[in-house]
Amino acid sequence: MAAAAAVLRAAVRRGRSAAATLLHHRPILSARSLPPSPPLGRALPPLPRFPFSVGFGFSTATEELVPPARPKGKARKNPMKQSRFDFTKVDAALLPTVILVGRPNVGKSALFNRFIRRREALVYNTPGDHVTRDIREGVAKLGDLRFRVLDSAGLETAATSGSILARTADMTGNVLARSQFAIFLIDVRDGLQPLDLEVGQWLRKHASGIHTLVAMNKSESLDEHGVLTAAAGEAHKLGFGDPVAISAETGLGMAELYEVLRPLFEEYMSQLPNNGLNQDDPTSEFETEAHEGDESKLPLQLAIVGRPNVGKSTLLNTLLQEQRVLVGPEAGLTRDSIRAQFQFDNRTVYLVDTAGWMERSGKEKGPASLSVVQSRKNLMRAHIVALVLDAEKIAKSKSSMNHPEVVIARQAIEEGRGLVVVVNKMDLLRGNQRLFEKVMDAVPSEIQTVIPQVTGIPVVFVSALEGRGRIAVMRQVIDTYENWCLRLSTSRLNRWLRKVMSRHSWKDSATQPKVKYFTQVKARPPTFVAFMSGKVQLSDTDIRFLTKSLKEDFNIGGIPIRIVQRSIPRKASAKSNTKNVRPRIARMRTDKRTAVSDPTLS
Repeated sequence: MAAAAAVLRAAVRRGRSAAATLLHHRPILSARSLPPSPPLGRALPPLPRFPFSVGFGFSTATEELVPPARPKGKARKNPMKQSRFDFTKVDAALLPTVILVGRPNVGKSALFNRFIRRREALVYNTPGDHVTRDIREGVAKLGDLRFRVLDSAGLETAATSGSILARTADMTGNVLARSQFAIFLIDVRDGLQPLDLEVGQWLRKHASGIHTLVAMNKSESLDEHGVLTAAAGEAHKLGFGDPVAISAETGLGMAELYEVLRPLFEEYMSQLPNNGLNQDDPTSEFETEAHEGDESKLPLQLAIVGRPNVGKSTLLNTLLQEQRVLVGPEAGLTRDSIRAQFQFDNRTVYLVDTAGWMERSGKEKGPASLSVVQSRKNLMRAHIVALVLDAEKIAKSKSSMNHPEVVIARQAIEEGRGLVVVVNKMDLLRGNQRLFEKVMDAVPSEIQTVIPQVTGIPVVFVSALEGRGRIAVMRQVIDTYENWCLRLSTSRLNRWLRKVMSRHSWKDSATQPKVKYFTQVKARPPTFVAFMSGKVQLSDTDIRFLTKSLKEDFNIGGIPIRIVQRSIPRKASAKSNTKNVRPRIARMRTDKRTAVSDPTLS
């Protein structure tokens, strides 16, 4: 009771009468009421706090509650220091490259998304399976640091030869050659697992020349002095130095990670000629402004879509001419939408390999459902859509396109994207010349029947496995993209319109719609406006006729064309031509202030 009275006097002395009132109704902790001490090696539970002890520390019953000592000096500023290099001016190809490695389900994709500051990689809790199977690349932003980051698949050294796990490990080993740094992630909540030790041995064997940093992920729910300290001591067994406690989900520890990476990146940049400054980059600010008027010179976004196991990933590897994504006979092998960049004819092309497009039955769960949603999002962002078909399935079936493929094509057209159809696996029909020619004749005509709203959709026949048809696909994609960015002058369109309207058969010339003038208001896709004079509007048949004539006369097939009509009211033009004869107020020298004068009476 004496201790309680001392505490009460201290509270009253500081003017906290309400706190003293609350203290009367709160039980006093004694030695018997204290909880049993936890066993060694476990974190201590948090000490109980009084309702008024927000800014006070709790010591013993005989001591007064004293506010904690504030640190001397100025207030603490942002712990991140500024780098002596401006990474925004460094050529993207010369930026330091960091690869994220670790066993499955430790948070590599979550950290990748935090680095690039958008949700691009699929993240799903699958302890017994791999979500990421391919190498994903992006430009990371950490404070004022810029670097290239690679998201790899989970490593399992016990994979059998030829399995998916073995192929993903081989692919990760191949990209280590173009990486200078590695972040080795472990799950601090699970502790150091035997597989973590195996991954560490694998890194020492395959990445001996790469600076490796250990990051203890998922540490947001652990205290700083208990479990984290023990986990940090355990992580030293990996042999890569002091670990960094982070949380890819909440952003905890990013400042500490910055402090570790900054001197490493500065040392790497100092060894580059001219510090890697981007002096001859074709996408510089000057040339970007020069290309603003010509939209067809801007970077091209190409999405490769289709049903599962039609060869989309093989086609992407063929276009890039490197083993970038995982391929195999298994259906649904690709889960993430992989984005890659390459140059073709001095043009920047961004390739997106999407997961297999399936009919959504509502039964997809986990990564499969996320892959379907991600594929649809990438379809909306693309400029040109390459729809891949399977030539062997076309030869065996009676139709060229199944329902999911028709849905893809129609949705691409409705979204205003250019469409290129790629018929893959033609090498499987080379032994049967009759089937080979049948497929080449049937596919273009059937596509025109299934998608009548767009004429002249290009069809390319390739064999991605053999690398045949790469140049033909890219040339057709670029031609479609240039048509998609086409802009026609108003004078040229009106000259064309007079010729077209004269050869169109009208039922009644008296009721023929009168187009005042015809102009293009936007590109990507080309959109035109027909300004009409009078009450008669263009019918759907007339608009289809104009659309078909535009595609034939200007050779812009394979892209959607939109025509909108606007009416010009006659009353507006009549009012502008007639003179204003209404009475006006004029100032005259009279006794009155104003006088009304009508010019019609004079």
